[in-house]
Amino acid sequence: MIRRLAILSVHTSPLAPMGGKKTGGMNVYIRELAQELGSRGISVDIFTRRTSSNELKIDHRIGENVRVIYLEAGGVRSLTPDAIYPYLSEFTARLMAFTTRHNLKYDMIYSHYWLSGWVGQKLKESWGTPFVHMFHTLGQMKQRILSHQSIMPDQRIRTETEVIAWADRIIAATPAEHSQLMWLYRANRRKIDIVPPGVNTERFYPLSESDAKQQLGFEENHKILLFVGRIEPLKAVDSIINALKVIKEESPSLISQIRFAVVGGDPQDKNDVEMMRLQSLTQELGLEDVVLFLGAKDQGSLPDYYAAATVVVMPSDYESFGMVALEAMAMGTPVIASNVGGLGYLVKDAETGFLVPVREPNSIATCITKMVTDDDCSTIMGQNASALAQEYAWSNIADRILSIFDDILGKKSVRVS
Repeated sequence: MIRRLAILSVHTSPLAPMGGKKTGGMNVYIRELAQELGSRGISVDIFTRRTSSNELKIDHRIGENVRVIYLEAGGVRSLTPDAIYPYLSEFTARLMAFTTRHNLKYDMIYSHYWLSGWVGQKLKESWGTPFVHMFHTLGQMKQRILSHQSIMPDQRIRTETEVIAWADRIIAATPAEHSQLMWLYRANRRKIDIVPPGVNTERFYPLSESDAKQQLGFEENHKILLFVGRIEPLKAVDSIINALKVIKEESPSLISQIRFAVVGGDPQDKNDVEMMRLQSLTQELGLEDVVLFLGAKDQGSLPDYYAAATVVVMPSDYESFGMVALEAMAMGTPVIASNVGGLGYLVKDAETGFLVPVREPNSIATCITKMVTDDDCSTIMGQNASALAQEYAWSNIADRILSIFDDILGKKSVRVS
């Protein structure tokens, strides 16, 4: 039975503002799971790297029995994941010093993303504590999608391969990720458990569309399309903008009824190449009145955006799961998503939304048109989506994770005896 759990999230804090370069579904996953486990009396320590002097060394804001512990490694500054890699030994040493100083012992280590997996193995070697790992995204998959850019350093893929061998168990978010782990990394299928992320059904539940629009300042007669997430090429926000161009050309009267809200990033950041590119594309296509770049929003304000939306659009090139899609569905908002990775698993085509091919604006335009012109269709899909999302309540997901932890500890106990 788990009494004390160490969660590793080296490169990003679960308390970091949403919509940043390295904040997204993983941050939500760690925060929500830790909160659920803490409410059950389990002591959860989340170790992450300190990037700002404004961050407390120990932060208790997530909830009862949960601490976020910030450790210095490579200086107090923001670094890319690849730039953090040389400082993993320093991070590990500071973590071990902290636990020694406070006389802490953990029943299990749960690491997230490839950097944390490296640390998890070092802790296992020192403490003899088993560790479970979740990748959230796979370097091999990103390499295949963006191979022309050669963005994946060998150290990431090499480390991921080693982590798969080292870990006591690997958590895959979907059957698709399970297959990718075996196909691309030759992972032992017996070490992989499929457990999806969850959704906070006390925060994300159906609300009045009209009230949400009023709260956010949207016009009542406008149909709101919504994108929520990081602003990066893999998210393919340009596919949505190009789909709006198709609608504008084919149905000028319809485009005047549509507003596309982009939640994520910083519209004023002139150093954000992708944001600047998307804004330029919007201007080139004459869609300035349609596309609204709203910037990043905190998790607490997202329910109003989901509720105000007729549909959430996620045309990503790659998504290991798609937490935003699940949050939208819990709110009773259907989703148009590319048929890739976790999105192809989560969104039920023609039931809770539509699945479309990657990078096909015409297909996206057709689905958007259906959603904004057929109220019965969007209403029924929204109801179906909300019902399906209840299966993903964090209480259910936590039960499954704890069952895996208990299974590992039970086998370890048998070996020791």
